[in-house]
Amino acid sequence: MQIGIFAKTFPGSNPLDVLQAARDAGYRSVQYNMACSGLSSLPTEVSDDVAGAVAEASRQTGVTISAISATYNMIHPDLSVREAGRRSFEAIAAQAKRIGSQLLTVCTGSCDAEDQWRHHPDNETGAAWSEMIKEFRLLVQIADRYDIRIGVEPELANVINSAHKARTLLDTMASDRIVIVFDPANLFEQEEPDARRSIIETAVHLLEHRIEIAHAKDRNADGTFATAGKGVIDYPHYVAALRGAGFRGDIITHGLAANEAAGVSTFLNSVLDRP
Repeated sequence: MQIGIFAKTFPGSNPLDVLQAARDAGYRSVQYNMACSGLSSLPTEVSDDVAGAVAEASRQTGVTISAISATYNMIHPDLSVREAGRRSFEAIAAQAKRIGSQLLTVCTGSCDAEDQWRHHPDNETGAAWSEMIKEFRLLVQIADRYDIRIGVEPELANVINSAHKARTLLDTMASDRIVIVFDPANLFEQEEPDARRSIIETAVHLLEHRIEIAHAKDRNADGTFATAGKGVIDYPHYVAALRGAGFRGDIITHGLAANEAAGVSTFLNSVLDRP
């Protein structure tokens, strides 16, 4: 395993500057965001020059591109919004190999028209599930076209809000193009220590062979998000569960300020160094 970070943690719109900052803070990979190239996070076009600049920055710094963010609201109630998000997904997919990654990350969205990270009661309906599956079928066609994988991250406020639903998605789609972005802090808000460990361990077991990258953020005791290592998640247990499942991918931290990045790198490496 190696540790990485969301590239967008660091300010700037030049990929070389951003990747140098990641390297200097102790990271060996990033989950890239096209905003770090001066574009929208969901651009309508990614030119060869833009993609090549990211690849060159990766080569110069030695920081690999673990994944590229392509998240949009997959079940937005306005179909035109979904279509725009899908076009941006394809624009990124078309340049993913040139950039240096074959993994595009998504979340499954919310029926809330204003905020895809806010829960909506309709997310739990069969209609929402059906619309999500339709969208995934379209994304799989794009993934086949450009030979990329779709990394799905369960989120409490989204349609896929648990490891069990993620497992159902994998079984329903039956496509090797769909893999999992695993974040333990997305699986609960407030739980007792034993329950937290059980939830994480069970989720890893359910999804183990399809976890492509793992995330590293944390929860405070009151349920709010925290920087990795500063909350209630038992990180040695989490890493041990990943290792036990045969996971050897990148652990990508996010939800932190740039001035916290070096400290989190030290913390995560200390966990990985434990026998």
